[in-house]
Amino acid sequence: MQICIDVQSAVAQRAGVGRYTLQLVRHMAPLLDHDKLRLFYFDFKRNGLPGVGPEATHKAVQWCPGRVVQGLWKTLSWPPANWLSGSADLYHSPNFILPPLTQGKSVVSIHDMSFMRFPEFAESRNYDYLSKRIADTVERADAIITISNFSAEEIHHFFPASRGKVKTTYLAAADGFTAPDACITTTIRKQLNLERPYLLTVGTIEPRKNIGFLVEVFENLHDYDGDLVIAGMPGWKVESTMERIRTSPLADRIRIINYVSEENLPGLYAGADLFLTTSHYEGFGLPPLEAMACNTPVISSAGGSLAEVLSDGAILIEPFDADLWRENIMHILTDSTARDTLIHAGSARCKQFSWNRTARDTLAVYREVCA
Repeated sequence: MQICIDVQSAVAQRAGVGRYTLQLVRHMAPLLDHDKLRLFYFDFKRNGLPGVGPEATHKAVQWCPGRVVQGLWKTLSWPPANWLSGSADLYHSPNFILPPLTQGKSVVSIHDMSFMRFPEFAESRNYDYLSKRIADTVERADAIITISNFSAEEIHHFFPASRGKVKTTYLAAADGFTAPDACITTTIRKQLNLERPYLLTVGTIEPRKNIGFLVEVFENLHDYDGDLVIAGMPGWKVESTMERIRTSPLADRIRIINYVSEENLPGLYAGADLFLTTSHYEGFGLPPLEAMACNTPVISSAGGSLAEVLSDGAILIEPFDADLWRENIMHILTDSTARDTLIHAGSARCKQFSWNRTARDTLAVYREVCA
């Protein structure tokens, strides 16, 4: 079987779908037996795709910027992607929408349905694009991969005809996400200028993440003499969130770190007193799982898939009640036994997920489609 995966998201971004795509192909490549893997992407700037072994071949389109072809796909549904990537038995698009194809089986990854469940949280142009093209993708795809049973049910809800096509392949913390030695964590904290104690959240700053509520919770922690660290790039519709941070009476204790390298993320997690997720909706929820892998206790909302993924490895709080959050946070910060119990539960939970399993489950979907 000749497999072709569109890895453009891994070239263009290092977060979200890009991280998923890169981890998937890194772990899938060594598992191939008689199958062959081709990685297709646009590389007009000659940046390449790092960290994928020799088991996979690369088909990089360098004569034209990707945005030009992607614009043609959006407006004209032309040219067929297989004209550019080469012939294959199966094409996998990991980023919500299938490009035009004239041959081969097709698989698409739809990570969540947040843009349909909460359109007010979505970036306007992305919402317009996804809402116009998603039905066609669901109809054309031979299989749909998603990242939690919650997301699978969401796809079924909006597209009942998809039932039977949708397969769940869970994500996982990357192999390097373990707590570093204390001296390494200290060094990383100094590099990031984080020498005070801190509570942490990680993710793109956007309305769905509910950062304004997190700021309210932080303001209520009168007995905590530390900072709130928000590690993530500003996304879309962030004006009210940034204003809420700017006008907070504790604004001088709220730190925004736009970018943290993959190498430094474990130290950032491990150095935190506590990891907090106040999201309204997640298709999976990778950052809290990464925090668990680094022995950092987690308190989370139950938004979307979070209760399914985190299970008993985190404290899950259903309502957005600032007093209830404050009580749970202070309990973990002040009760060493409760803290150690939560760390142990989180560590055990995150070990139930692995990228090797994700890659194997994805290959199983390919083989089922091509059988």
